[in-house]
Amino acid sequence: MLFLSSLRWRAALLTTLIALGGQAFAASQPLAWQAARQMVLVTVDGWNVDHGELRTYALKGSQWTEVGDAVPVVIGKNGAAWGVGLSQAQHDGPIKREGDNRSPAGVFGIGEVFGYAATADTAMPYRALTATDYCVDVSTSPQYNRIVDEKVVGKAVVKGSTEPMRRDLHANGDQAYREGFVIEHNPQAKPLVGSCIFAHLWKSSHTGTAGCTAMTPTVMNRLLAWLKPEQDPVFVLLPRSEWQRLQKAWQLPSINESDSH
Repeated sequence: MLFLSSLRWRAALLTTLIALGGQAFAASQPLAWQAARQMVLVTVDGWNVDHGELRTYALKGSQWTEVGDAVPVVIGKNGAAWGVGLSQAQHDGPIKREGDNRSPAGVFGIGEVFGYAATADTAMPYRALTATDYCVDVSTSPQYNRIVDEKVVGKAVVKGSTEPMRRDLHANGDQAYREGFVIEHNPQAKPLVGSCIFAHLWKSSHTGTAGCTAMTPTVMNRLLAWLKPEQDPVFVLLPRSEWQRLQKAWQLPSINESDSH
């Protein structure tokens, strides 16, 4: 009995050491976003919640420092789900799929800024949208999850797409994409994983999106003026429970609860 107990104790100890070693190895791996010096962080109260708070951070030395106050945003009308971006795949929660009306959770690069105007007050690459610009949300298209010009790629490529970028011209004057930027979810354009994920202007503080993150024009203008491509900015969206679980491993900033709205 003593011998068996000793074997069991040793086996348990070995299992624990292996697990700890694996954690240490994982923690030692460089993060895909380690070059980032700016971070836009959105937190929500749960997977099925369609609104949250946005905070911005700048890296000072080795510490993330909050820039400005927390502001309200809305996300997918069905909440959030793990997306594909810079962070490692997670499985504790829903997984993002095309058409699920959930915003992708994780860490993502910030791509080009776009808008209806010819220019914008931003240092980020800017795309002045035209009436023939579409983001292709048809998984079978060779341009899936890309913003393309119908005049360049041809009508067949954008056939069936529900994402005309000049929504003011195609959707009864809609101003959602008057200003916005690309959240680089599913950059490899894997079919059915989800497409056309943006930060854009909201309709109201109570209207969820089809999977984007939406905000007021004031907040958007502040972001566009602040973001700098040389700072390798990233966009992070997480339920608070996941932020708490991953904060240390992902080197995420602390949240100042006193500035919550």
